[in-house]
Amino acid sequence: MQPQSTYPQLHINGKAYSYAPIHSIEQLHTLPFSLRILLESVVRHGLRTGDTAQAEFDAIRQRQVDAGISFYPARVFGHDILGLVMLLDMVAMREAVHAAGGDASRVRPTVATDVVIDHSLQVDSWANPLAAEINLRREFERNGERFEFLRWCGANFEGVSVIPPGKGIMHQLHLEHLGQVVWHDDKNADTPWLYPDSCVGTDSHTPMVNGIGILGWGVGGIEAEAVMVGLPVSMPLPEVVGIQLKGKLRDGVLPTDLVLAITEKLRELGVVGKFIEFYGEGLDQLSIGDRGMIANMAPEYGATVVFFPTDQHTLDYMHTTGHSAEQIALVEQYNKAQHLWRDANTPDPVFDSTLSIDLDTIAPSLSGPSNPEDRFDLDHAVMEFEHHHQRIAGRPVDLEQIYPVQGEEFDLRDGDVVIAAITSCTNTANPTNMMAAGLVAKKAVEKGLFSKPWVKTSLVPGSQVTADILQKAGLQDALDQLGFNIAGFGCTTCNGGSGPLPPAIAKTIAEHDVVTTAVLSGNRNFDGRIHPSVRANYLASPALVVVYAIAGSMNIDVVRDALGKDEHGNPVYLRDIWPSAAEIAALVGTAYDRELFIHR
Repeated sequence: MQPQSTYPQLHINGKAYSYAPIHSIEQLHTLPFSLRILLESVVRHGLRTGDTAQAEFDAIRQRQVDAGISFYPARVFGHDILGLVMLLDMVAMREAVHAAGGDASRVRPTVATDVVIDHSLQVDSWANPLAAEINLRREFERNGERFEFLRWCGANFEGVSVIPPGKGIMHQLHLEHLGQVVWHDDKNADTPWLYPDSCVGTDSHTPMVNGIGILGWGVGGIEAEAVMVGLPVSMPLPEVVGIQLKGKLRDGVLPTDLVLAITEKLRELGVVGKFIEFYGEGLDQLSIGDRGMIANMAPEYGATVVFFPTDQHTLDYMHTTGHSAEQIALVEQYNKAQHLWRDANTPDPVFDSTLSIDLDTIAPSLSGPSNPEDRFDLDHAVMEFEHHHQRIAGRPVDLEQIYPVQGEEFDLRDGDVVIAAITSCTNTANPTNMMAAGLVAKKAVEKGLFSKPWVKTSLVPGSQVTADILQKAGLQDALDQLGFNIAGFGCTTCNGGSGPLPPAIAKTIAEHDVVTTAVLSGNRNFDGRIHPSVRANYLASPALVVVYAIAGSMNIDVVRDALGKDEHGNPVYLRDIWPSAAEIAALVGTAYDRELFIHR
């Protein structure tokens, strides 16, 4: 093993750090950034152990696709379902060591491990000011024993951090707070080490953190446990597909529309098991919120990783989300020194294949009724639902057929929206999306529009800061008036936690085989996932979720038909309540505040 004093060093913030230099490696500039991080891992492991792993080094540098390599992530990231299993196994190993007369305290993770409790929340209460409090209380009632065990693990395992229920969704918290971009490791070293932050996670949407330049992806529980105790991820070197972005999104088009278009294109292309990396001038048009959304959908594309290299957007985001000036300086100087930094002068890497996407061709859209890649333009929604209904029910839509709901003053029809959920880390981490939804709600309420009474409405942000931003922007009151009261902070509708429908509505659906629908800002809409009584589920932007709560049906052409009437009897159309890009940007600029993140 090479002596500590001979390790190369970087000096940042007046401190010396050891690091594994890759900047002088021949042809490094041709490697995609994601592969540069894999290469750094191999070089660093060789420096620290004396095992140079020359074959793996050559495999990455020479782009030997499918060659076996080892990757040493900095961290393990889990949720309360599989994270619980990981920690149960760790406790079992401790007990076995203790029974054998050994020191049980030595059984602990060798890498930092974060577990976020977010997968147990259900929307039992909604559309009222106490919804979040009620749902959190019921979450504890159902899961108290599990939560107590996880709390104990956080207190008794060195290096394990457990974030309690009610704080948010793991991937949004990862993006906002937990991810460091550059990892600082001072264990077992006279001089602290710097290297790229990276992780494996027990959830398939772990790649969301790729949006700020952190390499990570979802793995199974056993693989995560192996990394916890210091073993590498053994993997074939993947192909890397470069996605070139050109142009700029048109006014009225939201980040969700871009994500759904990318999902459609990448499923057509076929990227299973591959790394995706974005490049091109269009990157400068994408905020970290946009990038995180795109990266979040990696499993829907079929890809392992959806990577965005570190750039000025990363630093700006870290500042806004409350990271220290020292950490931001580490990120900038380390990445620039290691040629892991992207700017306008950075040469494009060489990819195994490429795809070009023109941002100005993206249109408002939805995806459904059962696959995220089944995208269609918003102005075709009525026609698309007619096709979907025929396929689902084996009969055409009959708008004359009504189904009475016992005890209510409304009836149900095929196509009625019974769930409208602003949910999921995919969309609620993006301030553009949330400001757009709030502005639609505000304009709708001002015009006298309200949600239909048969629609179960819910708003479950991915972090408490999102709620703070809506409140600061003066938009939450209008959302409340439409029934989008905060119902909690965690995974709900997109994770199968939509909770019950009102009993009378559920009874009518079951007795008459009504083809009802859900519109949600989630990332998945597989059959039966959102709610067993709902047979057609559509992914959409949070703003369109609000629109469809007002429309109440997929049979209404929200682009051309009036959504209702104002107090003077005049028809109100989508164009009357849809905000401009300038309006959204102005609110994001004033409400998206560093102090909110620091406070939380």
